[in-house]
Amino acid sequence: MKTDSILYRLFKTFPGVFFELLGQSPVEAEAYEFLSVEVKQTNFRIDGAFLPKQPDLERPIHFTEFQFQPDSGLYSRLLTEIFMYLDKTEIRNDWRGTVIWMSRRLDPGVPMRYWEFFASQRVQVIYLDELRDLTHQSIGLGTLTLVVEPPEQASAKARSLIDRSRQVPDEQVRRKLVELIETIIVYKFPQKSQAEIQAMLGLGDLKQTRVYQEGLEDGERKGRIEGKLEGKLEGKLEGKLEGKLEGKLEGKLEAVPRLLKLGLTLEQVAEALELDIAEVRKAARLSTDQQKY
Repeated sequence: MKTDSILYRLFKTFPGVFFELLGQSPVEAEAYEFLSVEVKQTNFRIDGAFLPKQPDLERPIHFTEFQFQPDSGLYSRLLTEIFMYLDKTEIRNDWRGTVIWMSRRLDPGVPMRYWEFFASQRVQVIYLDELRDLTHQSIGLGTLTLVVEPPEQASAKARSLIDRSRQVPDEQVRRKLVELIETIIVYKFPQKSQAEIQAMLGLGDLKQTRVYQEGLEDGERKGRIEGKLEGKLEGKLEGKLEGKLEGKLEGKLEAVPRLLKLGLTLEQVAEALELDIAEVRKAARLSTDQQKY
């Protein structure tokens, strides 16, 4: 299962789930932008980082790493990536780290030289399979633990989550949630056809409803306009932006001003968002011109 991309999509759609894992209010996610960040001039990439949207020094950066197979070098590599990232940026915020393992049995243990980071809770370790039996799970947390649910129980839990998704007021978020649940089940039952998966989850009728179809159409239209990034870029904005930016503009451009306010250089923003430096420079200049008026 491509768990890295699935968890990235989940945190992008339901960022509050991450803060639930930390025992905090999911509302805290409203103050953050969730991105996959690359360390400049290295081949290192951190699975995800919650960067404060505003230059608020009281909110730490949250680095996350997803691990679903044994990796004896994970802790050393993650801490190296974090400190290299902090060294290459001008962000002054404090930081926290979270490692999400599928199971405790995959964890090789923290090397002694790194104990202080974990003893102080600066870096936390979470095991998804130990969260499966938690009662009163939110729909986001339930979807997260569906990743490690045994196949014989996964379909029933997935159907329950899809039923609960009707309570989600935002139709776009609801559609993305259903698609994410379906993706997880597809990976758990690779021998089944798409029709069989949809029948298993009762999605055939749901996807034909007017509400779902309207949500799908709105999502596609929103993707073309806003170009939201969810692990991969969903949609591209075409045409001119304020008569100055020409061609296809990716939704990631909307994050450029916020990252620059946090102290990143143009080059660092380009690296983090995987954009050409010219595109970042144009977006920054346009933002500055708009603020003048």
